[in-house]
Amino acid sequence: MILTVLISCIALGSLVGFLAGLLGIGGGLIIVPALVYLLPLVGVSHEVVMPMALGTSLGAIVITSTVAALAHHRQKNIPWQLARQLMVLVALGALIGAFIANALSSEALTVFFSFVVMLLAVYMLLSIKASKERSLPAIYVLQALSFTTGIISSLMGIAGGAILVPSLSFFGVPVRHAIGIATACGVMVSLFGSIGYIITGFSLPNLPEWSLGYLYFPALLGIVLSSSIFAPIGVKYASKLPIKTLKKFFAVFLIVVAIKMIFG
Repeated sequence: MILTVLISCIALGSLVGFLAGLLGIGGGLIIVPALVYLLPLVGVSHEVVMPMALGTSLGAIVITSTVAALAHHRQKNIPWQLARQLMVLVALGALIGAFIANALSSEALTVFFSFVVMLLAVYMLLSIKASKERSLPAIYVLQALSFTTGIISSLMGIAGGAILVPSLSFFGVPVRHAIGIATACGVMVSLFGSIGYIITGFSLPNLPEWSLGYLYFPALLGIVLSSSIFAPIGVKYASKLPIKTLKKFFAVFLIVVAIKMIFG
């Protein structure tokens, strides 16, 4: 069963890596539902399957987002002056989010995941045709956004691109720069979020072998092996596709995930 999980996660990582580069996300919106299905095959109990899926997702996203961020940096898609001001607070939010997740039940985390995904999907559908130019708000507004994004992302096992990309685009940041900033912040979310999940799950007795806290290494390894290869391919397509196509792709992606979580 461990081998089955490993092979499944290698295939999963191919899709995750491509989407990480293309849309500025770490792929958690795909990884988490997949792991909720796969982890019980290796004996993960219902009580801890959701936090373990979240922690493992964030652990895998550390590598995926780093590879994607480096590729976006080479493409000059990251305005570092703005990105640096958001990265510290998004990291703090992610660490706090892991401790909040540890205090919630798997059922509560699943409901939260599905609800937020649906909100993001609806927002993106409604905003596809929006073209109004806006100015960036005060820096404390963006910092509050990054802190909140860190908490929510950690509770969902995602890198935060699903929140940051539409939010920054709303404030007038060019979509390719918004995706670049999201990948840079995603490195911080996934790193500090996964550290939080290691700490909170470290002393639990009912976790499977090859686990470190809430991180399950066979699944993490499978995702990382293939996602790091496919992330630069996604970045290459992100630089070629028009902005409107990127927004539509992002909206459809979120809708599909939301439907799967609600009815699956």
